Amino acid sequence: MFNPSYVCGTSSLPLLGETIGVHFDRAAVRWSGREALVVRHQKVRWTYAELKERVDAFAAGLLAIGLMPGDRIGIWSPNNAEWVIAQFATAKAGLILVNINPAYRLSELEHALRKSGCKALITAERFKSCDYFAMLRTLTSQGRLPRLETMIHLSDQPQTDMIAFADVAQRGGEPARRALEQRAQHLQFDDPINIQFTSGTTGLPKGATLTHHNILNNAFFGAGIMGLREGDRLCIPVPLYHCFGMVLSNLACVTHGAAMVFPSESFDPLAVLQTVEAERCTGLHGVPTMFIAELEHPQFSRFDLRSLRNGIMAGAPCPIEVMRRVVDQMHMSDITIGYGMTETSPVSFQCAVDDPLERRVSTVGRVHPHVEVKIVDGSGKVVPRGTPGELLARGYLVMRGYWEDPEQTAKAIDPAGWMHSGDLATIDEDGYCNIVGRLKDMVIRGGENIYPREIEEFLFRHPKVESVQVFGVPDAKFGEELCAWIKVREGESLEEADVRAFCEGEIARYKIPRYIRFVADYPMTVTGKVQKFAMRQHMMKELGLMQQQTA
Repeated sequence: MFNPSYVCGTSSLPLLGETIGVHFDRAAVRWSGREALVVRHQKVRWTYAELKERVDAFAAGLLAIGLMPGDRIGIWSPNNAEWVIAQFATAKAGLILVNINPAYRLSELEHALRKSGCKALITAERFKSCDYFAMLRTLTSQGRLPRLETMIHLSDQPQTDMIAFADVAQRGGEPARRALEQRAQHLQFDDPINIQFTSGTTGLPKGATLTHHNILNNAFFGAGIMGLREGDRLCIPVPLYHCFGMVLSNLACVTHGAAMVFPSESFDPLAVLQTVEAERCTGLHGVPTMFIAELEHPQFSRFDLRSLRNGIMAGAPCPIEVMRRVVDQMHMSDITIGYGMTETSPVSFQCAVDDPLERRVSTVGRVHPHVEVKIVDGSGKVVPRGTPGELLARGYLVMRGYWEDPEQTAKAIDPAGWMHSGDLATIDEDGYCNIVGRLKDMVIRGGENIYPREIEEFLFRHPKVESVQVFGVPDAKFGEELCAWIKVREGESLEEADVRAFCEGEIARYKIPRYIRFVADYPMTVTGKVQKFAMRQHMMKELGLMQQQTA
């Protein structure tokens, strides 16, 4: 009998039908004396009541400087207390927060601000070697940001063409406070609240537009599935400009009365380990590369991590062996894997803490509550259970669309409301999902479909391999050939012949990578996602295939 790859998440808990501002206010009253925010690099430690006072003051200040419901306000900054204040203040003011990637340079910044039509921008002074103020002044002096009226800075020094972050709150007097209370009565949970730009690997980044309803519910159910509890302390090293940090971390903590704990302004494995120990964190979030960096840190064994219990590993495929080490060596017995995409708020599948360990380390769990998912073939027909196909999701979590881009929105969301992920997946008889790769990453070698994730998982079992990335490169004879980039564990050495010998007799010959390279690092995004397209381009250039492609 045909058993279709279709699942629908059920729950005894209804969806939350309120705005983020209303929910935040309830949380601040319920847990007023509990610690809400700890930012170690800024020496910040605030209760929920103290955080609410700062959020309300900044929100009123935003109204006082003339921002209206639906106006877009960007934020360009690494992780800090001001980011958290801005996240909740803009929601209460009915503004649409536009998350700007801290790694953006001039053209990317211009695109994001112009595309979203930002009227205001909250900006750090710099991030690493990047001078934000200089870039902004270049764009504004050349008239390239005509709709940007106000810049709010996070610097300690006065800026003649900007308003200090602290000064915004000072402008929000009693009339603005009353206006803020009135505005709450008119905001709707389906109003857009956030624009997040997707990675532009196939063109300019697109602005996924998310609502209160999208991200509040995704945070609430994600936190429940990972077992977050009142009084928990969640270590957050992931960037706030991304859904992982903003939704699954910050917003999740607020829905369950937990403390948000930030170890540093950007990811630093040593700061994470120090923070978990010093703050007795009960949870830790991260992408796989972050967990690997923590486990491989030379001082890892010095730290007492026994306070840890749970967390989420997501944002990229999670190697099985990394999950096992996190459970065993970091004491995260209840860690879960989450899967999703920015356009779905972000999580659609997640392991539960009571799932068998084997399920938690080898799948991305089962479908989230109130979410539908189906797996389809190239013609759009649902495939049988266990058969690979494209994953499509439907429900409350699907974005409103790409900001002012109906053409790209129509390509992503079909007339029946299904969001096309571009990911290849299977769903087994028990409803567990396994991501086998990206549609565009699948390698077709001599007519054989090869899923790089399968090869990565196999090579990761080699005791000297710290991490591995597998992708395809063009080949005149077979159409495509496999290439593996391998990072070797510190203090170990590995040769190509060793890798091939490890594969012989264990996997089919056509799955053994033709090209093997040993590297120190991978090209990555700020969120720790490996950029396989950049690796592919590098190899094509090295192999002289770029000329063949353009000839």
